[in-house]
Amino acid sequence: MFKRRDFLKSLGLSSAAWLSMGTSVLADPVPSGRLLNPFSAIRLRGKVSASGKGLSGVAVSDGRTIVLTDGNGEYELISFNDREFVFLSIPSGYQIEKQANGSAAFFQRIIPNQSDQTCSFNLIPNAASDENHHFLLLSDTQIQDDYEAGQLLSTSIPDVQQTIARLSDPNTFGIGCGDLVFDRLELFKEYNQGIAATGIPFFQVIGNHDMNFGVRSDEGTATTFKGHFGPTYYSWNRGEVHYVVLDDVFYLGVGTKYIGYIPEEQLAWLEQDLALVEKGKTVVVSLHIPTYTGAVQRYPDRDTLGGTVSNREHLYRLLEGYNAHILSGHTHFNDNMIMGHVYEHCHGTVCGAWWSGPICHDGTPSGYAVYEAKGSELKWQYKGTGLSIDEQFRVYPKGYHPDFQDFVSVNCWNYDPAWELSWYENGIKVGSPEKIMAKDPWSMELHSGPELPARRKWVEPQLNDHMFFFQPTNSENLVFEAKDRFGRVYSKKVEG
Repeated sequence: MFKRRDFLKSLGLSSAAWLSMGTSVLADPVPSGRLLNPFSAIRLRGKVSASGKGLSGVAVSDGRTIVLTDGNGEYELISFNDREFVFLSIPSGYQIEKQANGSAAFFQRIIPNQSDQTCSFNLIPNAASDENHHFLLLSDTQIQDDYEAGQLLSTSIPDVQQTIARLSDPNTFGIGCGDLVFDRLELFKEYNQGIAATGIPFFQVIGNHDMNFGVRSDEGTATTFKGHFGPTYYSWNRGEVHYVVLDDVFYLGVGTKYIGYIPEEQLAWLEQDLALVEKGKTVVVSLHIPTYTGAVQRYPDRDTLGGTVSNREHLYRLLEGYNAHILSGHTHFNDNMIMGHVYEHCHGTVCGAWWSGPICHDGTPSGYAVYEAKGSELKWQYKGTGLSIDEQFRVYPKGYHPDFQDFVSVNCWNYDPAWELSWYENGIKVGSPEKIMAKDPWSMELHSGPELPARRKWVEPQLNDHMFFFQPTNSENLVFEAKDRFGRVYSKKVEG
């Protein structure tokens, strides 16, 4: 059996359900009544309307086939009884309705033994244009016990609420980027309580710790997740941006082993979905396991089958011609990867290093991302829990980093090559720091060794690609400055 420390080293094949407080949640091998005759056709019919009028051109799908509503807002879709949901791709200009649990309502269940069904959707127009809008991405809340659920509800969610209030945007929504819980699926109740308290609709992504294990194949792993949140892959629209959620955690059918992989069914569905999206538009794809990260280079000897998506190149091809962003989590570190036409944001986590302290194991603060869309332009910031949105780096004085004692060290966790980093002495710009693959020194203090951190002794500090080093000539009136790719400037005086 894989040990949790081995998982962290390999980003590999185990989801560590053995840590789940001695219990596991098992699904029935076959969902009751659904797969007894998987080739029985079901005719789905209905209407998509708003304010009493049918809406034409709205995409409706069963996860295999996509059809568009006609001029009267009506659709007809021949489905089969292995399909679980009929759902629509919410068009721009209409509200995102919420379930009682706070998550988005955009689907209806298909009755497996009923050959002719009517499934209609009534949409409500937005009071204000959604051309400009915001969304928050929360990755890996990953609660496993009452203490962690309490931390989520008493610390993280109030911080999110404050951010939403500060944005003051009625078109704000959220994305839960997987590992909503930590194998204890009964804690979806507490997760939902937190999400509902934010007051904004959330779209949910399934993670490897949100799955039913003990089933015979990957198809049965999302039973509990679907009961709370609906389909595991789908799309919607806000303003000029098209959003997609995918399920890239593929269970291997033994123990708790999985790989990062997008099945053909999803790729074929996505191909249909993107065929309806004009080339050149911004497309945002959220999934749990990152398609690729810098850890592949930082730890070249590690197996990354469970830490990256093995068939990612096929996803990239489908995204050609779009301004494509991929949003992921899973790793508990922050990485920004620019790969041709695709920008992947692998986010730091709400739980940090598994609720063991204030930072992830790369030094990124526990927190979440805040995105802003203006037309087709996307901007973003990382928001540390309990920190100002302007807190975008941490400076360590000369001598603090044990491996670089002659240098001032800086962790600028949301860095990408478009950022400009500089230091000033007595108001004069002296130079730019050197980027060196290294560990965060605070993470080394908090996480190094078999006894630290106390709550999660298997956590270890990780190399990252956002550490910077410089040697000032004058330590008095020393200021470090970072300008992000959008021209926002953050500065901090360096204490001696």
